Amino acid sequence: MPEIIINGPEGRIEARYHPSKIPNAPLAIVLHPHPEHGGTMNNKVVYALYRCFTDRGFNTIRFNFRGVGKSEGRFDQGEGELSDAATVLDWLQEQNPNPSAYWVAGFSFGAWTGMQLLMRRPELSGFISVNPPASLYDFSFLAPCPVSGLILQGDQDEVVSKESVDKLVDKLSAQRGIHIDYRCIEGCDHFFTSKLPLLMKHVDEYLGSCMPSMKIAANM
Repeated sequence: MPEIIINGPEGRIEARYHPSKIPNAPLAIVLHPHPEHGGTMNNKVVYALYRCFTDRGFNTIRFNFRGVGKSEGRFDQGEGELSDAATVLDWLQEQNPNPSAYWVAGFSFGAWTGMQLLMRRPELSGFISVNPPASLYDFSFLAPCPVSGLILQGDQDEVVSKESVDKLVDKLSAQRGIHIDYRCIEGCDHFFTSKLPLLMKHVDEYLGSCMPSMKIAANM
């Protein structure tokens, strides 16, 4: 899990990268929560998502948005952070030119940014959004949503209302050809306090259903 530095739009981007030993393994990029509210790539939910992908044999990267940790620049209300994510995805593709699939995962603000990345990068084939902030940000850009994915939401989330995520899921699920696997976690707050093993279980189950051969290959 070496530290790497990527040249970004505002200077260096600090990242952690786990390369897969599997030929043509899929790629996954994991995005952290709001930079102005303590969000970093070392957030426990972000790290849990990262582990789920690495355990499945993905080439996986997580990174700090501009102005966080060793990443240069200043918070840019989401627009610059989306550019950071696109730059990191470019770097990941350069390291792995023939992946079998492309995924994006994000937590809270990172989920919002990740779903915007879906709209800009047609190569992305799957997503995982944890507590997407539908009560705080506009998700109307998902018209239509380009790919199916997993949405996880805590029913005791004190930051993002469950009702707003319910409405988002209903909107996306009504779109032709899109299947949203929506899992509401009972007794779970915004930060999945004491529920991280359950989060990882749901994510691993979903990845296993989408890419059943990866677990076997990752453990070889």
